[in-house]
Amino acid sequence: MISAPQTRAARGLLNWSQRELASRANVAPRTLALFEQGKRLPYERTVERIRSVFEEAGVAFVEDGGSTGVLLRKGPSQGSV
Repeated sequence: MISAPQTRAARGLLNWSQRELASRANVAPRTLALFEQGKRLPYERTVERIRSVFEEAGVAFVEDGGSTGVLLRKGPSQGSV
């Protein structure tokens, strides 16, 4: 499961708006906004769709010793990390 801060950070790495992510993940924009604000936890399948869209775009979710984060993997269509 990814967190709201990880979602906001991943969008920032990709320079995506909430509306763009919502469209790519087939999620209602309001659902995404409430999740990122910490006001609502969507269904697990919704969060997994969001995660899949990010991973397809090159985002990796990191968990290390209780810390979490995101990074952008270098790929053919991305710049350097």
